[in-house]
Amino acid sequence: MVTTPAPLFEEMAGVPSGGLAWWARTADNVRIRVAFWRPAGAVHGTVLMFPGRTEYIEKYGDTVDSLARRGFATLVVDWRGQGLADRLLDDTRLGHVNLFTDYQHDVDAALRVAREFGLPQPFHLIGHSMGGAIGLRAVMQGLPVQSCAFTGPMWGIYMSPVVRPFGWALSHVAPIMGMGTRLPPSTRYEGYVQAQPFENNVLTGDRGMYRMMQDHIAMHPELGIGGPTLVWLREALNECRHLAHQASPNLPCVTFLGEKETIVDCEAVHQRMKNWPGGTLDMVKAAHHEVLMETPDIRARIYDRLEALFRTEIAKPRKAVPA
Repeated sequence: MVTTPAPLFEEMAGVPSGGLAWWARTADNVRIRVAFWRPAGAVHGTVLMFPGRTEYIEKYGDTVDSLARRGFATLVVDWRGQGLADRLLDDTRLGHVNLFTDYQHDVDAALRVAREFGLPQPFHLIGHSMGGAIGLRAVMQGLPVQSCAFTGPMWGIYMSPVVRPFGWALSHVAPIMGMGTRLPPSTRYEGYVQAQPFENNVLTGDRGMYRMMQDHIAMHPELGIGGPTLVWLREALNECRHLAHQASPNLPCVTFLGEKETIVDCEAVHQRMKNWPGGTLDMVKAAHHEVLMETPDIRARIYDRLEALFRTEIAKPRKAVPA
């Protein structure tokens, strides 16, 4: 695979220096952006950071820095349709994917970058929100990681019992009627952090981190996207249903779920982790959806636990277990 240099906005708040960003072509000819950082000194391995929907590489500067201080390199990816990766629709405000499994092409391309540049092994995974769904399928399919962690993973999308049947029906019928690229009700073209003030936001209780997210998009609006299309919603719902019926991989795993989580389906997370041998569910007190963007004390505890997971020298055989 031939890679070429890509922009990396180190002038944005919280982005560590020393990173390298590259364009990578997927097997279906979509251009994505991949960046990585190697810390100085001894390196214990590389963490593959799989972001959530609407996110972009630079947002994870604090994660990169926190992991570097613990001796880990980090690779972060811009998924197709967001960040600086190829947008799939003319209206770049919309979050869209044709098939949810297309994200696995992005996973493959990111892994090739890691290998092309000789990032230190073993590899580990952190998957956040949508990246948690992408990452779960990837490890089920044999992603070569020694351990995995998830934060607010999208193993189900929260909808009230009243809204859920309508959401399923609309997301499946609208594409048939040629309306698949429209926004679902209650979503908007504007990005969440631009539309929602810090007060009553559902992402974080840390005002500084929320301001950082707002400042990032104000400085580089091309990184942002708004709501998802109805096709994306259909694909995401179908993927969550598919994953729920699959066996958990036999990998060491810790999943962090904020006690104030309102975006993903918490019951789906509890059910998955209850049946993950060797897996642990860590309920994070006072945390919202983005536990890696929470207050400093919460973040420090999570990174300490991640370090303990990633330093554990366990190489269990891959054996499917009941979901």
